[in-house]
Amino acid sequence: MFRDRLHAGQELAELLKPLNLKHPLVLAIPRGGVVVGHQVALGLQADLDVVLAKKIGAPFNPEFAVAAVDQDGHVTFPPSGGTYASQEYIQDRALDVSKQIARQLDYFRQGRKPIEPKGRHVVVVDDGLATGLTALAAIKYVRRLKPSKLVLAVPVSPRETLDTLAQYVDQVVCVDTPAPFYAVGQWYARFDQVDDDTVRQILAQAQSR
Repeated sequence: MFRDRLHAGQELAELLKPLNLKHPLVLAIPRGGVVVGHQVALGLQADLDVVLAKKIGAPFNPEFAVAAVDQDGHVTFPPSGGTYASQEYIQDRALDVSKQIARQLDYFRQGRKPIEPKGRHVVVVDDGLATGLTALAAIKYVRRLKPSKLVLAVPVSPRETLDTLAQYVDQVVCVDTPAPFYAVGQWYARFDQVDDDTVRQILAQAQSR
């Protein structure tokens, strides 16, 4: 169990150091992933930015993800191929979610331009995975930006989720894959909510270094 996201990020950084990443860029998935990613970036002496993807909840249960949307508005469906909502519903929700993503990115960056991943060793970081659908959307987005190497790094995840996502990246790094796995938060002694202002402050601090 991790004490908190700071501890998780420090543990993750130690596993990433032997990879000898060249000119690394950490792209963290808000919100909790940014706290973890900041520690990874410090440990690797890497640049830090965000990559944002959001789920589309099912009409009968908003917590159940039927798809995910990335920063470009691309929709990613579960790799299992299950369809639990109409195309019309998903496209309508994708437009709303894209607007939410754009607003959040504007707030997080405060006028700063995104850091270009092209040709760099990029590490996509989250504070943990469950189904991994939003992480998959983020990974697909980053891959289109042509990094020379793409690594997925998380403190904790079910093994089956990592096995699925490994097909989309060059390497996967994870501190622990416990079983049975019910929720990311169960593996943290402290798993407080992270707000947008905290993300903004971390990014400002990291990019001023």
